[in-house]
Amino acid sequence: MNFRRLPMSLLFRLASRPKAHRSQRRSAVSSLSIALLTLLISLNAPLSAAAHEVRPMIATLDAETDWSSSLVISLNLEAVIVGIEPGHDTRDSENQPQYDRLRALSPEALRTEWEAFAPAFLEGIEFAFDDQPADLTLRDVVIPSVGDTTLPRTSELVLSADYPADVQTSSWRLDPRFGDSVFRVLQPGSEELASATYVPAGHSAGPISLQPAEPQSAAEVFGNYTWSGFTHILPKGLDHILFVVGLFLLSTRLSALLWQVSAFTVAHTVTLALGALDLVSIRPEIVEPLIALSIVWIAVENVFTNRLSAWRPLIVFAFGLLHGLGFAGVLGEVGLSGTHFVAGLVGFNIGVELGQLAVIALCYAAVGWAMSGAHYRTRISIPASIVIAVIAGSWTLERTGLI
Repeated sequence: MNFRRLPMSLLFRLASRPKAHRSQRRSAVSSLSIALLTLLISLNAPLSAAAHEVRPMIATLDAETDWSSSLVISLNLEAVIVGIEPGHDTRDSENQPQYDRLRALSPEALRTEWEAFAPAFLEGIEFAFDDQPADLTLRDVVIPSVGDTTLPRTSELVLSADYPADVQTSSWRLDPRFGDSVFRVLQPGSEELASATYVPAGHSAGPISLQPAEPQSAAEVFGNYTWSGFTHILPKGLDHILFVVGLFLLSTRLSALLWQVSAFTVAHTVTLALGALDLVSIRPEIVEPLIALSIVWIAVENVFTNRLSAWRPLIVFAFGLLHGLGFAGVLGEVGLSGTHFVAGLVGFNIGVELGQLAVIALCYAAVGWAMSGAHYRTRISIPASIVIAVIAGSWTLERTGLI
């Protein structure tokens, strides 16, 4: 049987027969699974996946006691060189071939490529003490070994700049073509963060106090991390967006959606906090494929049921634990201010919740008018769920290295 030519309407009829016998239901599940697998194998277009996402570069300022400072910038050198901005997937870029070539280079060879591009990059940094531009000097470039070429490689640029003894503040701005960034300031003479500011492309961070007596306020930390959490969902968190859309598609009743969203929220809040406190840590190579698989599960289940079962909130809760670990990974890269740890953690979580609520609101705006209609399930819910399952299934295969 050629499943590539299997009519989609047949899948809808199989999925929506409420009185089908158990054997027929099993046959339907098998048919849909084979059809989805065939679709996945036949897909040649690249699909976004978090494993290939370019994360914002992170600049960490350490104002030392001898009136000199070090500025360490963690970044994806390959993506910067070829012009792939943070928040984008390397496979979605027309520059992917150049990126893949650089990603396979040894540290020595990549350093040579970087040296030709370094002047243009350094010109794109606006860094100042007390509003006076600082003269940055590139001291070192730390590039890890090649490793797994399917994963981004994070390198470090070590820069230094002298500053006057009575300096009070610093500020940071990155050329918009390099995308979003994070500017972090360490407590003088300490490894503890005094502040961490998420900086959207083209915006500035600062002036930020360098004095221990004037750390970033709790309100500032809360606001920065709320925005960071929101943008991690909209527009950057496509995998989390699809999961929330999958929850939305299950039923036309608001109560069913609230049960699922509540379970998901409680779960990811728990693991986000545990991850931020370094009490729980699981490698992204494990978490990311499981997150993609959780989206597949929810979407496929939507095809075969139109009501909230007693055990679905429990499964959503379990999947929420996985997504929380994903959020914790992002938050760990940005870092939390030790002075206002709770404010940053709560702000980030609230930002995530606001992002999820925005997704739900957009779903209602798009298809709410049709939810009370007789054909909502067959014409909107099931087709959309199948599309989500195909996309997330492709991510699962990508993140496990099977394709």
